[in-house]
Amino acid sequence: MKISCVIPAYNEANNIQLVITKVKSLVDELIVIDDCSNDNTFELAKSLGVIVLHHIINRGQGAALQTGDDYALAHGADIIVHFDADNQFEAAEIKDILRPILENKADAVFGSRFLGSANFPVTKKYLIMPLARLINRGFGIKLSDPQSGFRAFNRQTALGLTIDNRGMAHCSEILYKINKSGARIIEVPIHVTYHEFGQKLSGGFRIIKDLIINNFLK
Repeated sequence: MKISCVIPAYNEANNIQLVITKVKSLVDELIVIDDCSNDNTFELAKSLGVIVLHHIINRGQGAALQTGDDYALAHGADIIVHFDADNQFEAAEIKDILRPILENKADAVFGSRFLGSANFPVTKKYLIMPLARLINRGFGIKLSDPQSGFRAFNRQTALGLTIDNRGMAHCSEILYKINKSGARIIEVPIHVTYHEFGQKLSGGFRIIKDLIINNFLK
């Protein structure tokens, strides 16, 4: 059973080596996608002996995840984990994300900050939760956190998923498409440490705009 972790990274020179060090021993393969960073993210990641792919132009996090997924599948991944490069997620919780898939209780597992983390910045609390309600009611998705970047899915589910959205709505797209595929989905609590509090309410409107413009909800 080969477990591959895909980490998209853009200008994460301050965090990428620490994140790689925490995650590397927990998976069989770690794939970093440097999305044309302006700093030395690529060189720092490469120095730790993991697989580092590089976009020659900045394509966005959704595109970086697709690049990583394609590589993982082409190299025999049985399970793919998505993990962020900003050192907000707890690497130790990868085992919790993987467990339902390894026990054949789920095809995809999504981490929920609302089930785990108790304290949220005000902007996130009033941005993400209303968006969660919108998606839950409008698209029949019952999970609590449609914008978490911490998730895992088995090979069959990954083969059926193509991430079209490059912008902020890719998390919602992934959740929607996997839900629509009929895959068995489980949500587990995760804990997040926020190092910055810069996400603005306007981000929520950009997510909704991306969903409408890309028209993948069909």
